[in-house]
Amino acid sequence: MDFSEDPVLDAIRTTVQRVYESEIAPNIGQYESSGDFPYSIIRAMGDAGLFGAAFPDEFGGTGAGFAAVAAIAEEISRLSPGFGYAMNMQAMTCPFTIFNWGTPEQARKYVPELISGRKIGMFALTEPGGGSDPGGAMRTTARRDGESYVLNGSKIWITFSNAADIGVLFAKTDPDAGKRGISAFIVEPKSAPGYNARPIDMRPLSNCLRSCEVFLEDFRVPVANRLGAEGDGLKIALNALEYGRLTVSGRLVGLAQACFDETLRYAREREVGGQTIGHYQMIQHPIADVAVGIDAARLMLQRMAWLMDNGERSTRAAARAKYLASEVAQKAAQTARDTFAAYALAEEYPINKLTAYVNMLTVGEGTPNVQRVLIAEDALGFKDANRHPVMNPLRKSL
Repeated sequence: MDFSEDPVLDAIRTTVQRVYESEIAPNIGQYESSGDFPYSIIRAMGDAGLFGAAFPDEFGGTGAGFAAVAAIAEEISRLSPGFGYAMNMQAMTCPFTIFNWGTPEQARKYVPELISGRKIGMFALTEPGGGSDPGGAMRTTARRDGESYVLNGSKIWITFSNAADIGVLFAKTDPDAGKRGISAFIVEPKSAPGYNARPIDMRPLSNCLRSCEVFLEDFRVPVANRLGAEGDGLKIALNALEYGRLTVSGRLVGLAQACFDETLRYAREREVGGQTIGHYQMIQHPIADVAVGIDAARLMLQRMAWLMDNGERSTRAAARAKYLASEVAQKAAQTARDTFAAYALAEEYPINKLTAYVNMLTVGEGTPNVQRVLIAEDALGFKDANRHPVMNPLRKSL
């Protein structure tokens, strides 16, 4: 077992920092003020290879692997949490689902456009009233009509859906078949009428990188754009969420680190009773807990990435890593709030915004309680978490 620093991952983190300093930091204020989607920044991230680590070079990827995906997600979320969204929409759940489950023609058509940042992606699964039961509660339908499917229904909390060019969207082709009636589709929101996305007000999160409600009214999708067979939708979605847990866990670790860094800085500067508050044990004890927690969460994240890079089953590791990362990020955010006290609410400090992102990501890709059920049933032997076969991450058949 080798715990030495990986020079490749160090170089990748340096690239993330460079993109942040040259593209994000100078321009994000303008985009946040206007509310316009930051197409130029997403394209710059794509040009730098930040979205292509899980893809081979024939698709425009770097082939750096899932450990690199985790490192990028962590670092960009530490520096600018809103752009962590892009690691799901442009690097993982949207393009990687097409890569894993699509035909060679579908993969070649859509994946390079997404990971380059030339096209904006989305992943549309969740529905109002669905939450942690996306399959059983799904109401969106897809009715076959000749060489098209006609989609009607709605989705919610769909990131980038107001700007998306390409998306993976789930609907019921057989409404009477329950979870077995769900199918997956590659959609192009700008290609046909009947698609409408309305941003959800989520202050103090980003004003330019938005999650939305999506409404579908007789929205047509070509039969050629179906992913897999009819009825494959739920297994496609669950597989996609597993890979999404890699980026979400990385983003949570990055947010925990950002909260921790702010806590340390403030504890070294703020004076009470003739000394900085970092000298008081009541401040030191939670700092120690968070320091250990971040270390542990990062190691579990790296183990998950290692399993994925080596083609091993990773569902168990993904659930555990996501659960721990959520708990640690919540602890780091609470420690920051307690340390800053009333100043945690002040706009001059980032604590309120960091906490909002932690709360959002704690729910994303499976709530802590959902992960607990999966972890417990696996530990008790009721349901093997690793029972599903591994998808080939390199799609050698292409």
